[in-house]
Amino acid sequence: MILPCNHWHDARDDWTRADEWGLHAGYTYDHLSWRSPFRDSTWFSMIPTLVAAATVTSRLRLGPLVTTPNFRHPLLLAKDLIALDDISQGRVIVGIGSGGTGHDALTLGHELWSKIERHDRFVEFTHALDQLLREPSSNLPGPYYPVVDSRQIPGPRQLPRPPIYVSALGPKALALTAEVADGWVSFGNPQPVPGTSTFDAVTTQVARLNIELEGRGRTPSSIRRILLNFLGDESPTASFEAFLDWAGRYRELGFDEVVLTWPVADTLFDCDGALFERICREGGRTISSWE
Repeated sequence: MILPCNHWHDARDDWTRADEWGLHAGYTYDHLSWRSPFRDSTWFSMIPTLVAAATVTSRLRLGPLVTTPNFRHPLLLAKDLIALDDISQGRVIVGIGSGGTGHDALTLGHELWSKIERHDRFVEFTHALDQLLREPSSNLPGPYYPVVDSRQIPGPRQLPRPPIYVSALGPKALALTAEVADGWVSFGNPQPVPGTSTFDAVTTQVARLNIELEGRGRTPSSIRRILLNFLGDESPTASFEAFLDWAGRYRELGFDEVVLTWPVADTLFDCDGALFERICREGGRTISSWE
């Protein structure tokens, strides 16, 4: 996760290193502004950042983790993602989430959505984006995101569309994931219950997702599983051994990919640079050798 918090002449080096170090993917957040200490500091837009990253990398997969209905219409987003997939020569991954309620959620002036309305928008947004990325032309009835006789030509390089990863923690969102997604994103346990660890919470999410998948005739292995280290009680960058223990436990739980935030000095994402490089270069290979 490379935050869009640096001018490009500095951020460029981060993206090229991620590519050179052999990482599977480089993601960024899709926000208009973000939490402290980034709220009143440099913060660039997601699509231009990923387009720039696509032009200085050759193998790294790229995408938002995640984009949301908070300030996106799925048709405009689909057009941007089609262009990004072309520029990157088919390296786009599309992370989608329902969106939070703080920071920039109300910047466009709408009232705070209820939980029901937020979920309903999320469902419509996800289905709409799925359809718009597959079709050369579309008509969508809404009610939230209507589309009339649109054109998505030439369409994405990846067919039938770039992979969609849905961020989901609760039962309704996990059901949507099982219905639509190629990948599932968990970011742990943002509202911890006393006595419940992040790992415990994610284990419960995994079990629920597997039930939803099986109910739709899908096997657990039919969906890619991604863990974003964000809020929780784990410290995978405390040492190389800490990373191996953390990533190894989630691999045993069935996760295909773990996501760490690129170090940002003087923030909670600060990390020793040499250690972070070692994790990037050697971590995945070391865990794979355990088989």
